[in-house]
Amino acid sequence: MTVLFTDTSSNLPNESFKKHNIKVIRYSYFYEDENIDLSGEDFDGKAFYDSMREGRVVNTSMINMAAFEEAFESELKKGNDVIYLGMSSGVSGSMNIARLVADELREEYPDRQIEIVDTLAASLGEGFLVLDAAMYLDRGMSAVEVAEKIRRRTSKMCQCLTVDDINYLKRTGRVSGPVAFIGSLLGIRPLLRGNSHGKIVMYGKVRGAAAAISALAERYDQLVIDRSAPIGIAHADNPKAAEKLLSLLKEQKGFTGKHMTVYYEPVTGAHVGPGTVALFFYGNARKSLI
Repeated sequence: MTVLFTDTSSNLPNESFKKHNIKVIRYSYFYEDENIDLSGEDFDGKAFYDSMREGRVVNTSMINMAAFEEAFESELKKGNDVIYLGMSSGVSGSMNIARLVADELREEYPDRQIEIVDTLAASLGEGFLVLDAAMYLDRGMSAVEVAEKIRRRTSKMCQCLTVDDINYLKRTGRVSGPVAFIGSLLGIRPLLRGNSHGKIVMYGKVRGAAAAISALAERYDQLVIDRSAPIGIAHADNPKAAEKLLSLLKEQKGFTGKHMTVYYEPVTGAHVGPGTVALFFYGNARKSLI
């Protein structure tokens, strides 16, 4: 038996984790003025992003070695294989920690398959890949086979987003100085995407929030492979913009598939900031349109 692990960055609803028997390793986050780990609390998206708008600073921390060891070894001791799909190494160091732990455990459990997969994604970009992995496991594939298929699929995961305030990404070093400067100009909205290294880069800029949402829909139109395939939309307390994006995709871009719309989970959300809207779908993801 192979047990599938992911982390909270995958942004999937709890029902999805339960339905597909996916085990979740939690990232930690806390308000700077309290320093209390809130990762075990029920997440209220609106209250969380309202607190950020009011000026409260949210800090996050990587998943540590002990957390990975405890999670993986709990299944290895039972004779199970393990596969972990995690947040992009381009925005978090947790992937490298997971790899170190896996190397140590392979020596202790040489007969077990332990696969660590860098999704090069976050939020539902990561989450959709996790759901694919669950589907492959249900079909009877081994951990090694699933890992190989998911690594190939990462190159097709398109991730594009627009933010209300670029300073959140700047503060945590998730975007470069030039991108942050452009994003700070009055009325300018940078258009961001995940690149082939799993880093956040700018692919364009527009003036105004409405134009930014239209640009995300246009990105879909240019890159999508199958317009009947599912899409994901994550927002940081910006439901109207998320609804507008979905409407544009259906009415103007030919989207006919199922969709999943979620609040950005708090760890990734702390970096992108309130108001952010992101779109995730399979397409020609690494094709540059700059």
